[in-house]
Amino acid sequence: MQFKNTVTHTAARAGVDHIEINCALAKCSLGLVLLALNIRGVCAIVLGDDSEALLRHVQNKFPQAILVSGNTAIEPLLAKVVAYIEAPILGLDLPIDYHGTDFQQQVWQALREIPVGATVSYAEIAQRIGVPKAARAVAAACAANSLAVIIPCHRVVRRDGGLSGYRWGVARKAELLRREAEI
Repeated sequence: MQFKNTVTHTAARAGVDHIEINCALAKCSLGLVLLALNIRGVCAIVLGDDSEALLRHVQNKFPQAILVSGNTAIEPLLAKVVAYIEAPILGLDLPIDYHGTDFQQQVWQALREIPVGATVSYAEIAQRIGVPKAARAVAAACAANSLAVIIPCHRVVRRDGGLSGYRWGVARKAELLRREAEI
């Protein structure tokens, strides 16, 4: 995996000071997981099969950032994420740093309140946050979530209970739900 060690052109043009984001990658039974950590907390947990694509996701989410590797302080956090993916009964409590609109943050907070093993519909989340006609906007907020498993958008299903899109693949969503249902 290649890490960019200079301020991106976007940040330089905008006059934005760079921020450092520490990244680490691990294998898990769902493929690869990349954890990104800034000074405030975990800012991204992404799942996939291609390490370069995972890194690009983080760089695109934080274009002003310098992505670095090799910080051993991130390893215990990554190990917790992998352990949680493998056995959701363990729970997962990490410092996080949300990056989204006020609406997205409302949705993401509502998602964090869904118990392990439960699912709710996009419409139900919209109802819970007081915007009952915003089911599609809730789906868009789920799609914008860059904190896989810690903000459990995989627990949101269609009104009929069927699985729909998941940024990291419907097969991963189904597997996460299967594991959580066993608890």
